Amino acid sequence: MSALLRFVVVGVANTAVYYLFYRLLLLGMPYVPAHLLAWSGAVVFSFFANSLFTFGVRPTWRRFLAYPLTTLVNLTFTTIGSVLLVEWVGVDERYATLIMGIAAVPVTFLLTRYVLTAGREPAPPPPPA
Repeated sequence: MSALLRFVVVGVANTAVYYLFYRLLLLGMPYVPAHLLAWSGAVVFSFFANSLFTFGVRPTWRRFLAYPLTTLVNLTFTTIGSVLLVEWVGVDERYATLIMGIAAVPVTFLLTRYVLTAGREPAPPPPPA
């Protein structure tokens, strides 16, 4: 399975983790704090899942501290792109965020790969046959 496909699988799982956390937190708090805490928990889940499953790197504090930047870039990209699609292109607002969410996958994948694998030593070459 390619790293991009593993990244998409982690994204789907991350959405489920976020929603589960959100619904559980709603049982005891208002929706905005529930959303923020669920988003934070999902970022932590995503970091470990992408480190270990998608890119096969050891989670480190440096990577952990840099990782939220990938989600902020994703949020900025999808928000600005959605506004442009609705306001300039005339795309229905019900579909603009879906389109931009899909468009953000390769951008976020590349940024996440860079954040999680920068400075990693390459794997040794296979032995000669």
